[in-house]
Amino acid sequence: MAIQHAVLALLARGPSYGYELKGSFEDAVGPQWGALNIGHLYQILDRLSRDGMVLAERQPQPVKPDRVVYEITPGGRAELDRWLNEPSPRSGGFRDDFFLKVTAAARSGSGQTVRTVLGNQRGHLMRELRNLDGLRRRADDPVVGLLLAAASRHVEADLAFIDHAEAVLLADGAKVLADLATAAPVTGSEQAGTTRAAG
Repeated sequence: MAIQHAVLALLARGPSYGYELKGSFEDAVGPQWGALNIGHLYQILDRLSRDGMVLAERQPQPVKPDRVVYEITPGGRAELDRWLNEPSPRSGGFRDDFFLKVTAAARSGSGQTVRTVLGNQRGHLMRELRNLDGLRRRADDPVVGLLLAAASRHVEADLAFIDHAEAVLLADGAKVLADLATAAPVTGSEQAGTTRAAG
């Protein structure tokens, strides 16, 4: 996640310090994101400072320890503009723990295992969807509401995938599962040969 760019966006509104930035970030993105680790935030600020995207100025305080105030530089503004003006590709492809569970369950050949994996995930996602809907109804900030709506859409897509997986894997008395369980595994050399033949 490009949290450093979110930090630059917050600093584009004016100078700030660590704990103030943490609070501003959490207010801006809402509860769905979760708390921002202050140690991680300071690592980001140190990196941005080393890269010349922010200036750090130590300000003495009468009672508390010195406060470090960060200010965005022209280079930081240019990087923020670059980030805002390009699309965001999916960072991890489609790697997903649940898909690995579906794969393992399908290759087991057991319809009951597939039903259990899909059913457990469906129940979890339904609870998550109810929670998101409740948070969205209580959200005062329209941008936070948008983030919660996006999260809900992702959950709805995952639920649609479960329905699709159920239809594919359990159709025809789970014949697909029986075929998967008896199929010989494809070795690396066979895959390479197939690739060479196709290419």
